[in-house]
Amino acid sequence: MTDAAELRSRTRELLAAYPPATTEPLDFLKARFDAGLAWVHYPVGLGGLDVPRSLQAVVDAELAAAGAPDNDPRRIGIGLGMAAPTVLKYGTEEQKRRFLRPLWVGEEVWCQLFSEPGAGSDLAALGTRAVRDGDDWVVDGQKVWTSSAHLARWAILIARTDPGLPKHQGISYFICDMTDPGVEVRPLRQITGEAEFNEVFLTGVRIPDAHRLGEIGEGWKVAQTTLMNERVSIGGMRIPREGGMIGPVARAWRDRPELRTHDLHQRLLTLWVEAEVARLTGERLRQQLVAGQPGPEGSGMKLAFARLNQEISGLEVELLGQDGLLYSDWTMRRPELVDFTGRDAGYRYLRSKGNSIEGGTSEVLLNIVAERVLGLPAEPRNDKDVAWKDLAR
Repeated sequence: MTDAAELRSRTRELLAAYPPATTEPLDFLKARFDAGLAWVHYPVGLGGLDVPRSLQAVVDAELAAAGAPDNDPRRIGIGLGMAAPTVLKYGTEEQKRRFLRPLWVGEEVWCQLFSEPGAGSDLAALGTRAVRDGDDWVVDGQKVWTSSAHLARWAILIARTDPGLPKHQGISYFICDMTDPGVEVRPLRQITGEAEFNEVFLTGVRIPDAHRLGEIGEGWKVAQTTLMNERVSIGGMRIPREGGMIGPVARAWRDRPELRTHDLHQRLLTLWVEAEVARLTGERLRQQLVAGQPGPEGSGMKLAFARLNQEISGLEVELLGQDGLLYSDWTMRRPELVDFTGRDAGYRYLRSKGNSIEGGTSEVLLNIVAERVLGLPAEPRNDKDVAWKDLAR
């Protein structure tokens, strides 16, 4: 069995064969994937070595010390955090070998075609249709709030394949080619001035049945894997102490003593402690993933992430006084990633408002925590056994 010492040896062999200083970053990343050092807990041949997930830290430390390039995970976060674990669990061998390598090295960006104008918090109410036509599915509908759709090569898509079944049934899960002529991506300008989100219109998009993940009609079950991984990736990101949103506020407090008041001091201490508790809880959650699949606990972490970001950014704006009211750039642009800590306080304040909506609204996540973590009785539902086509819309 591969242990930490052998992983260090393998990593050093990779660095010797492909010196980071003289190797093109993409070539290095491909070699790393092929050596099984991309995500070590994945199967052999798919970027891993079938070893415990905890050993990834051994590889990462060696590569960081050598100045090796990473795959820019913020740019390809949807692929890494949502598409990859779903393809790994439900994909065919052919699908895994086709999609995982270009996904991990960053050659192909992914997006998520789940939410719709009438199916956001109640995702199972989605109305995008997929109709079988020979070896293809013809998809028509509209998706919304799609991060990175303007950059994406592929999308994970759920669509209704049988409207005669209840809404959680009759859904299937597909991999959609975003370069198809039937796919139209339109920007959604946000309160920050940017358009990192999009709305996507699907008109006669033909998806081969070979690009279906899971069985026909089991798309909701497949989507649960995606959603649980999404919430872990959002709320359970690995960050150092005073990383994330609390960092800029703490630095401003130390650098500008003239802004300090007793009230602000008390609030900052409270939020600093809460941010550190959330960081350590996220670390524990990631350690639990070593032994199995992500569970509903990720919803609790995502809840904390949203609340803390909004409270911390509000404190930062108040601490900075009139400087906190400034906003550097309202330019309409379509960014490749969200950069909370590299922008100014005004951007952080405005952008964090979306944290309680994206990746599952806080209201829905509270229900998930209540029912699936605390074991409280489920809310009464009168639509679970009614055919989707008979529901009022």
